[in-house]
Amino acid sequence: MFWNRTLQKSSAAKAWPTFLIIIIISLLLIKAEAQSDSLDRKIEFEGDFRFRVEQDWRVRTPDGSYKADRGRLRYRARAGLIYRPENWVEVGLRLRTGDPIKQQDPQITLGDEFSGIPISFERAFAEFTYQGFSAWLGKNDFPFEKQNELFWSDNVFPEGVAASVDLPIKAGILQQLRLNAGHFIFATDGRSFSEDSYIQGIQLHSGWGEQQLLLFPGFFYFRQMPNIPDGNETYRLNYAIVHIGSRINLISKNKLTLEVDYYQNLEDLSKNDSIPTNFIDQKKGLTVSTRIGDLDDRGHWFFRTSYNYQERYAAVDFLSQNDWARWDYSSQGSPDGRLTNYKGIELMVAYVITKRIDVQTRWFFVEQLIPYGTFKETSNRVRFDINIKF
Repeated sequence: MFWNRTLQKSSAAKAWPTFLIIIIISLLLIKAEAQSDSLDRKIEFEGDFRFRVEQDWRVRTPDGSYKADRGRLRYRARAGLIYRPENWVEVGLRLRTGDPIKQQDPQITLGDEFSGIPISFERAFAEFTYQGFSAWLGKNDFPFEKQNELFWSDNVFPEGVAASVDLPIKAGILQQLRLNAGHFIFATDGRSFSEDSYIQGIQLHSGWGEQQLLLFPGFFYFRQMPNIPDGNETYRLNYAIVHIGSRINLISKNKLTLEVDYYQNLEDLSKNDSIPTNFIDQKKGLTVSTRIGDLDDRGHWFFRTSYNYQERYAAVDFLSQNDWARWDYSSQGSPDGRLTNYKGIELMVAYVITKRIDVQTRWFFVEQLIPYGTFKETSNRVRFDINIKF
């Protein structure tokens, strides 16, 4: 049997407060020492704080009723460090706020009667680099090229091993060629590695004509993934997803780019009797996005428009983003989001106030593709964020 992740994380959380206090104090002491001697060349401190205002309206449920409009004030804080004992190795740790069992959502909502703040490890890894080769072990960032969170959320940090290598190329229009690969364990029963629920990926990243065109096709295999996360599954299934990603720099001066992502799940779902027949062929996804500007320096503006069409099994819904709609598995015992089986648009505008402070506003308008009940679910959402780095 798979571990019950909810029970695991709940029991572990009880033993963490004292340990986390020790870690935080150690981070501050190390940072103070690093500023006064030669350690500052080996230790890098990082952190950020986000404050969010969020409003949802006209959220229709499967029975055709509408949820009450919801407004929330939320925040997220993260702090970590990277230690480099040698120029070819680094060890990193980072803490974050947020419920440990909600991997997609590290935000804390104001208004919980001043209760304590849940904190967990977001990253813990060792990374090695040597002459165009790099690899990491532990829990770290998603190691594959991506330009949005519609396949894999920025808040989900896989656990396992990943490697990248620069491939030799001849001078010409092809400027860069890099191979990325990884193996990540999602759940284990403590027996052989082959029995684990795991994720494997391989991707070829290429840059053409002074990076005017990026192409990054990849293949991702998800083995024995639960249909409902956090130990409440009723069945398991595999995903075999081909991804073709591309980015075209249309106007360099204005940093105008076009981004396209296509997904196709090759798994034959008809062999799984637990999947409803009207979802058997729901395995494709397409995202088209245009952006202009950047967030690189003070006074810069950034604009983005995105359209996403994502069928039910084009991605693992509880590992992808949960920004676009107010849909989750709470009725089935899990707080994780279920953001596939929809089409929608996103509008975003952002402005850089200082090098370390920016503000962003995002609008989301979403409609379900195939209803789980009598009616298609819908959602409308707006968010305003203040982001501060330190």
